[in-house]
Amino acid sequence: MSNLPIENIRSFSDAHPKPSALHFQYGTAGFRTLGSTLDSVIFRVGILAGLRSKRLDGRTIGVMVTASHNPEEDNGVKLVDPRGEMLEASWEAHATVVANAPTTDALLEALDALVKTAKIDLSKPARVVYARDTRPSGPALISALEDGFKALGVEARDGGVTTTPILHYLVKAINTKGTKESYGEDSEDGYYTKLSGAFKKLIAGKTKPDPLIIDCANGVGASAAAKLATYLGDSLPLILENTDITTPGVLNHACGADYVKTQQKLPPSLIDRLQPGQRACSLDGDADRLMYYYLDERGQFHMLDGDKIAALVAAFIVELVKLAGLESDVKVGVVQTAYANGASTKYLAERLPVKCVPTGVKHLHHAAEHYDIGVYFEANGHGTVLFSQQTQETFAKYEPSTPAQSTALNHLINLTQLINQTVGDALSDMLLVEVVLTHKSYAGAEWNSLYADLPNRLVKVVVSDRNTFKTEDAERRLVSPPGLQAKINELVLRYEGGRSFVRPSGTEDVVRVYAEAALKSQADELAFRVAGLVYDEAGGDPSKRPSEFLP
Repeated sequence: MSNLPIENIRSFSDAHPKPSALHFQYGTAGFRTLGSTLDSVIFRVGILAGLRSKRLDGRTIGVMVTASHNPEEDNGVKLVDPRGEMLEASWEAHATVVANAPTTDALLEALDALVKTAKIDLSKPARVVYARDTRPSGPALISALEDGFKALGVEARDGGVTTTPILHYLVKAINTKGTKESYGEDSEDGYYTKLSGAFKKLIAGKTKPDPLIIDCANGVGASAAAKLATYLGDSLPLILENTDITTPGVLNHACGADYVKTQQKLPPSLIDRLQPGQRACSLDGDADRLMYYYLDERGQFHMLDGDKIAALVAAFIVELVKLAGLESDVKVGVVQTAYANGASTKYLAERLPVKCVPTGVKHLHHAAEHYDIGVYFEANGHGTVLFSQQTQETFAKYEPSTPAQSTALNHLINLTQLINQTVGDALSDMLLVEVVLTHKSYAGAEWNSLYADLPNRLVKVVVSDRNTFKTEDAERRLVSPPGLQAKINELVLRYEGGRSFVRPSGTEDVVRVYAEAALKSQADELAFRVAGLVYDEAGGDPSKRPSEFLP
């Protein structure tokens, strides 16, 4: 066996046995399931992170213990690569193999095989920075993670309780320290200073924004937003709601970005707090998703989701690039998934290139990297803007020929500092939205009127095996089961503005059906009918009768 510290790993591993009945899968969100079952997985991730660092010559790897918008009893863990991006896809399979080794001996064999396959030089240093959200299961899981670090001899830095985007920021800041690509001070203070400083420059000389209500999902975003508020001072007054991070059971419960997106209504705790016309937004449990909304003068709720954010932000950036006189040098593009509302795609496609990719942040992030400035947002409110290194160098060298060009250029440079380019970051995205609204003098209603969403409906069909469903064309077309797509196409043609697609879930044995049409009743009916087709064709779970799909 290779020079792994075998006895050390063995003694720690025996204290973290794998539950025999469970199979763990590393997906887009890392490992994620009930917190009570994750002890062995998190211990092994500690070793894995160390090996990943050694493989990359001792560069620092991030580990985040969180389950984001999931219920409080869940937890999870994901690895972050040195530039603050998600773990390289080929290592997802290694992680799954290591997590599922049934015994300590099997684990040692799996680790040995990984060292050989990935050609890891074990003499290299291993460095990791790690953090967690506010879940009650966090401290015990962090203790298991630290045992993994000790088993391999990892040099580990504890980032404490913080948001997922701050952990991503720290990873990139640590790895770029002292280089020309330096991302900022490698501390929480560095993060808040960078964002708030850029925000203040971007709104200088403009009418100061009215106070903004933030629903913090009773999660770690509550502490982060409170700290950010002190750095912002009176440049943006923040009113924080749902900030309880100690009462059991309240995290993400009837609040947060996922609640607002799926229920399409106000969190109950804000019903008496939000005045008509006032802006409000919700973070999710680890503060990487953002959802805006407002009440009109009749008290009617209006949601401004990831699609609306993408439209607002992308149009603003295109405008600045033109004003700076850089449109021939800097190409801006938007990346969406098939879940993006058809009206948003139409609005954006009239202004800049739009690419559709399969669901999952890693697909969006990689596609966005192909543009000089790539904007990506999922409808769920997770997204960011990427400025290529070359584009940032173009900004630094460019000599504007008019004061207006100079102003636009400065705005673009400050945007590169305001935006957390490593990952979707609700607090950074919130400041970005506030900048655009301030520049445009928009309230929620003006922003919302950029385009009108097509009515849509999302339903899920429980099936015995989701793997029989295969898609192509960025998940917009089914290739298996054969013949089903033709039937869906036939149905869609009967509805004005009709669009529907079917895709297997990445995390559970269900198939998701999305439908759009010109009228809400028709979108509901189309979704129900396509769900019925899926059920009939593909052996839906007999205990789940199609009546469940009725709107």
